Amino acid sequence: QYMSGFGNEHVSEDPRCPGALPEGQNNPQVCPYGLYAEQLSGSAFTCPRPTNKRSWLYRILPSVCHKPFKPLEEGHLTHDWDEIEPDPNQLRWKPFEIPKAPQNKMDFVSGLHTLCGAGEPRGRNGIAVHIFVCNTSMVDRCLYNSDGDFLIVPQQGKLLITTEFGKMLVEPNEICVIQQGMRFSVEVFGETRGYILEVYGAHFELPDLGPIGANGLANPRDFLVPVAWYEDRQVPGGYTVISKYQGKLFAAQQDYSPFNVVAWHGNYTPYKYHLEKFMVINAVAFDHADPSIFTVLTAKTTRAGVALADFVIFPPRWGVANNTFRPPYYHRNCMSEFMGLIKGHYEAKEEGFQPGGGSLHSMMTPHGPDADCFEKASKAKLEPERVADGTMAFMFESSLSLAVTKWGLQTSNRLDKNYYKCWEPLKSHFNPKCK
Repeated sequence: QYMSGFGNEHVSEDPRCPGALPEGQNNPQVCPYGLYAEQLSGSAFTCPRPTNKRSWLYRILPSVCHKPFKPLEEGHLTHDWDEIEPDPNQLRWKPFEIPKAPQNKMDFVSGLHTLCGAGEPRGRNGIAVHIFVCNTSMVDRCLYNSDGDFLIVPQQGKLLITTEFGKMLVEPNEICVIQQGMRFSVEVFGETRGYILEVYGAHFELPDLGPIGANGLANPRDFLVPVAWYEDRQVPGGYTVISKYQGKLFAAQQDYSPFNVVAWHGNYTPYKYHLEKFMVINAVAFDHADPSIFTVLTAKTTRAGVALADFVIFPPRWGVANNTFRPPYYHRNCMSEFMGLIKGHYEAKEEGFQPGGGSLHSMMTPHGPDADCFEKASKAKLEPERVADGTMAFMFESSLSLAVTKWGLQTSNRLDKNYYKCWEPLKSHFNPKCK
């Protein structure tokens, strides 16, 4: 069950304990049902009201009850952007391999692999792109990210995510955002894979609509927030709470489930969104509108109009532009563009770019349609046509210059070293005698 609305002030209590939310105040001397009051802050106390984020949680035990944190092996999770030399080439990865169970059991945390990123969490400015591959559920383990927000894009397999705020079922073609500090555990139902955009120092918000007007793109009411659900469960063998802190993992033990929040209220919550609900805006006369019209969520910088990170999708739509080369044009960008594919075939590259894989076109590195796409689109009869039916490609775009990890370039063994060849057949059509 869910409540709807992006950034709303929500109120929720588990129906097993009616009246669990205190009336008229946040922190009474004695909370209903003998609960503890705990505030989770997602912004500075003194942020302006439109950007102030916090929720009050009423729980069976406060989250402070745990043994000391100790370092945990982080595997391929990193924010060391200097472990390998920079690579400005166009990069493309084949679908990332999911380990087979039971030979190699891997849950969501152990299956995190950092592909690229920039900045660092201590300075509260940066992003990272991670791939997750897993085949087993997290059992008596939860994760919270002290560094920033996770925007999770499942590509294969659904995720049942238990949070302190309640449960969310997130399937391919949906996304979810787990904001900084929120504890969550991921249950899977077989081989599972997806992408994560992590941002340090900013939260995701809906982009401004400008001349589009009051309606369009992702509608606030289509974002869903879980309802309160608690478990009062003792774990004598030890429950492991994992913190991602300054780019590294730490684990602490406690003897109870952290999902013991009976009621909560506030505007700082996890949420999910179905990409099919995106209201597409497009050109209906000639040429292209910029791909910013496909932005679902943005994490802003202090510079107007410049994003720390944008989450952009390329959904099914109509193409009707006259006298126009309709696929994406050739381009060099002052932004970094990581693309992934949830399903189908991407319109500009029908071969090689596959679901579960990805591509990175770094800052000012040229890119665009492959040779086959160019020739086909240049000769096509321009009639109204459906574009991208049965597909969903997306882009993580950032104003930061992204470094690729050693895992991404070498260890994963998924880098397509022949990617550059898709443009080699492009030939000159120049004829000075023919205008």
